[in-house]
This record gives sequence, structure tokens and C-alpha cells, in this order.
Amino acid sequence: MNDTALLVAGEARTTDATFTRANPVSGEVVTTASAATVDDAIAAVDAAAEAFPAWSSVGPAERRGLLLAVADALEERADEFSRVVREETGATNEWGHFNVGVAASMMREAAALTTMIHGEVIPSNVPGSIAMGVREPAGVVLAMAPWNAPVILGVRAIATPLACGNTVVLKGSEQCPQTHRMIVEACVDAGLPAGVVNYVSHAAADAPEVVEAMIAHPAVRRVNFTGSTEVGRIIAQTCATHLTPVLLELGGKAPLVVLDDADVDDAVDAAAFGSFAHSGQICMSTERIIVDASIADEFVAKLADKAGQLPVGDPAAGGVVLGSVVDTETVERCNALLDDAVANGAEVVAGGRADDTLMPPTLLDHVTTDMDIFRTESFGPVKPIIRVDGVDEAVAVANDSDYGLSAAVFGRDIARAWQVAKRIESGICHVNGPTVHDEAQMPFGGVKDSGHGRFGGLAGVREFTELRWITVQTGDRHYPF
Repeated sequence: MNDTALLVAGEARTTDATFTRANPVSGEVVTTASAATVDDAIAAVDAAAEAFPAWSSVGPAERRGLLLAVADALEERADEFSRVVREETGATNEWGHFNVGVAASMMREAAALTTMIHGEVIPSNVPGSIAMGVREPAGVVLAMAPWNAPVILGVRAIATPLACGNTVVLKGSEQCPQTHRMIVEACVDAGLPAGVVNYVSHAAADAPEVVEAMIAHPAVRRVNFTGSTEVGRIIAQTCATHLTPVLLELGGKAPLVVLDDADVDDAVDAAAFGSFAHSGQICMSTERIIVDASIADEFVAKLADKAGQLPVGDPAAGGVVLGSVVDTETVERCNALLDDAVANGAEVVAGGRADDTLMPPTLLDHVTTDMDIFRTESFGPVKPIIRVDGVDEAVAVANDSDYGLSAAVFGRDIARAWQVAKRIESGICHVNGPTVHDEAQMPFGGVKDSGHGRFGGLAGVREFTELRWITVQTGDRHYPF
């Protein structure tokens, strides 16, 4: 049993109320977590605000050294992270270890940014005036991360803000409270000063008032949220009320476009990986497989064969590619999407309806735009295949979505595939690569209902700093009166 308290100013803070998280496979309660009140949440922001002046003044080399120590501390806990991620979310051990590896690399990349927070000298029309655009830490950052890639996205939510000299309150997901708390534990154990990173967890019913109290706090000067588009709209509206800048990375319905000249085997491998890695519960997961009709029969046959050979089972036993999905709601949603598609003419070519959270990789062929699964994010291992005639129809189908996070295009003619990629409305697009791909230094984010703003590299620095105009008058200045 994991017993999870809040972490405020470097110290554990317990609450009168708690909530629990159960293993999605066994139903056994694995975590009992403290349920923060509004007062607890405000205390966490207050602690971050108190720590901000000193942390923002720490030199880049010292800050870099501390963030590198955090990366080491994360890796030292890899086995424990893997266990807790499996228990709380049903993911495989491999997914947990992968999360830690990527998260540690993100923290090291953030550490490298401490000497990359550059300004500029801007020519002034005033004689003797030196004008500069200077980037400075914004203040307290409220970071909200989801459960699906909990270590990666939890670390991403805090890494660049810390590198820029901000202090942070990490609000954990109700579905993985211990996993997210362990990230802050690693920060504290690595030597980050008290209050620089704080941790708040809350019961689901308390989310609206707890989150709004933190956003409304005058010390909170940036918010970042990764999660559903539905909740993201609420976060954005609340931030707008308080004029607080917010970075949103929301839902996706990523298209993988297979052109008529694609290497079919390569496209199949990418489609299988993008569709079924972590049971399709990744924001970048392939959610629409759009294939040219001239090669569709070969492609579908090979992809269905590959999907049918992917092992599914209890992640605690090991040796599986697809473990459990996070909850029964996912099962019900995916079954409903499958039933609607079949009722309207789609054909199940791999997998099928699920009876529990150990869902098989499932493919639906001959999906059309009027079926629910064409537009609704499954966030599970049930994927539609849409057959198209030619490039223009492929692009039109790919763009026929409210979302625009990740995308992919497969074709041997790279110039042609590049032109298709440029026409797709998404924040990210990979030519001859899977939709699931992330690197810490890249500008990561979406367009349309997939959110706005960018994590990663110098794009992240711009999100979590204030750009100030500062001048120095070095000579006499003429005034009109």
C-alpha cells in the first residue's frame, strides 16, 4: 500500500480527508492519498512564492547541477517507479521504465537550458540608448500532469519552469497520486531548496475549487496543463478570468497517412507501434489510419496479422505488449465506438469487444466519416482504418478533425510526402515515422482543439519566462520641454 501525503516547503503535509486509487486489473486499493483542501493548496502556492526570490537568483551553473542531480535521482528510483506506475495505471513494467528514462533525459535537457535563456540587444532610435529584450523567470508555475505517461509528463510539467528560475506546484492526477508524488520526492532528495517544488493531490470531487484557488492566487504567473480537451477548456476559461498565461496540451486524433507509394512493411510497423503502444493511451497515439485504396488490401492484411500477434495480459506477470487500460470507462467507450462502427458497415479485422481492462488490439476496416470512431478519441486500443483515393482525399480526411496534435505520412517520394505533411493541420508531423515520437529539445504541442503553446527546448523557455524591455541611457537625451 502506498500512503501519499502532500509535499509543501519540503515537508510532508497530511490532511483529514483521503482518497484511494485501485489497481485496474485486480481492483485492489494500492494508494491512499491525501485530499487537499483549498487551504492546503494555497499553502503550497505560498511556499513556492516564498522560495521564488532565492531560486530565481541562483546562478545557471548551480541550477544546472541541481537539475542534473534530480535526473540521477529519478533513475535511481526506476524500479520503484515502474512498480507504482503498473499498480496505479495498469501499464507494463517496460512502460514504467521507459517513462523514467525519457523523464530523466528531459530533466537533463532542461538543465542544459539554464545557460540558454537568452535576450537580445535591439537597435534604438534614441541616441545613446541601449535597449535590451531580457528574459526573466515568471514566478510560480502551476503544473498539472495526467496519468497516461505519468513520469514523462509529470517531469515535463516542471523541468523547463525550474530551469528558467521559476518555482512550481505540481498537481498530481487522481489516478496516479503516488507516481506524481515520487517525482517531487526525487527533487527534494536531490537537494532542491524547500518550496522550489511542491506537491498537491486532491479528490476528484474537490478538483474545481482546489484548482481554481491555485490559479486565482496572485503569485501564480504561469499554468501548464496536459489532459483532455474538455478539462482544458475549463482550465483556459479559469486562467482567462485571472489573466494568467496558460500552456495547454490536450486531446488528439492523430492521422497516419499511407500514400500509394509507401513502403507497406514500414508503414505497418509504424501503425502498429503508434496505435498500440501503451494500449493506445498516448496523446500522440495513431487514431486514424488513412490508407490509399490501391495498397489497402495488402496493408490491412499485414497490419491485422501483426496486431493479432501482440501479446495482451496482466502486466504484473510480464511478457506482454498491451497491459491493462486505466479503467472500465475506457473499455465501455471503446466497445461503444466499435459497436457503432460495425452497425454502420465497418469490419473488425483484428481483436474485438473487450470484457475487461485487458483489451486486445483491435482494428476496424472500411470506417467512414459518419461513424463515431472517426471523430471521437478512443484513447484505447481500438483503431479505425479509412480507405481513400489519392493524395487530395487523404489530406482532406486527415484534416477533417477538431484536433491537431501529431500526424504521420508514409511515402517513398520524400518531396511528395513532405508536401503532404505541410498540408496537414497539426503541431507535429513525421514523414516515414510513427505518430508517437517525442524528444525533449523539440517544440511539442498542437493546434486547433489540441491546445496551444509549446513544451520543449527554447520554445519552452519562451513559455515560462517574461520578456522585458529594459533600456540604459548612456549619453545625454534631448527632451522637447
